[in-house]
Amino acid sequence: MKLTFQQSILFRLSLTLLVFSFLTQSFTFAPKRDFYQLKIYHLKNKTQESSLDVFLQNAYLPALHRAGINKIGVFKPIIEAGAAEPTEQLVYVFIPFTSEKEFFKLESKLAADKKYAVAGKEYLDAPYDNVPYTRIESILLSAFTGQPNFAMPALTSPKSERIYELRSYESYTEKLYKNKVEMFNKGDEVGLFKRLGFNAVFYGEVISGAQMPNLMYMTTFENKAARDQHWKTFVDDPAWKKLSAMPEYQHNVSRNDTRFLRPTDYSDI
Repeated sequence: MKLTFQQSILFRLSLTLLVFSFLTQSFTFAPKRDFYQLKIYHLKNKTQESSLDVFLQNAYLPALHRAGINKIGVFKPIIEAGAAEPTEQLVYVFIPFTSEKEFFKLESKLAADKKYAVAGKEYLDAPYDNVPYTRIESILLSAFTGQPNFAMPALTSPKSERIYELRSYESYTEKLYKNKVEMFNKGDEVGLFKRLGFNAVFYGEVISGAQMPNLMYMTTFENKAARDQHWKTFVDDPAWKKLSAMPEYQHNVSRNDTRFLRPTDYSDI
């Protein structure tokens, strides 16, 4: 039977919609993964620390907010009571980008930001003999597929009591490193942390850093007692016992570097 022009158009439209429906039901599209920068400022004294705090709070974070990055984490190491004063102060700045392109565009955005230049003048124009830090370490990470976007921790305690645990898992080889990443994603170690309420801010594959091959992640807790209880629950959990005993996930970590941090008063995260 010969179709009229209108019937032919409707038929083609129906066929197109049918094909589109089939494709959307047959394929799942992975969510876009965040891209992270972790900047670690190394400082030699409290004067540098105070200068950096002023710059970050009054110039850098506001400029990043204007650039569309709404949540930035600023953290400092927790010094136990009675412990000796460290010979070097550290400040960690966690910046979540929606893509690598956003990361590479940031410097040009800052250069064009007049408010940033004025607010950060003392830091930005520091003379060579009165510098605000000794060096900056920069680590670049790609978010895990198991948690493709960073998350704000659901904590209610004062910032002065919170524990942010930053872990770096190094591996013997690149292949074993990929195996450990798979353990988090395919093995669902990420899901286990979520089920047990570890309030993870991010999980990331390190693509540029000083301790490669390695991955990093940050979990958060209301206080030290909550942190210790969460980890006790984790190691006793049947799912972890089963996952950690699997032959395919053996010997994939050569070193675990754990650092306990606390957010500054002006940190967004």
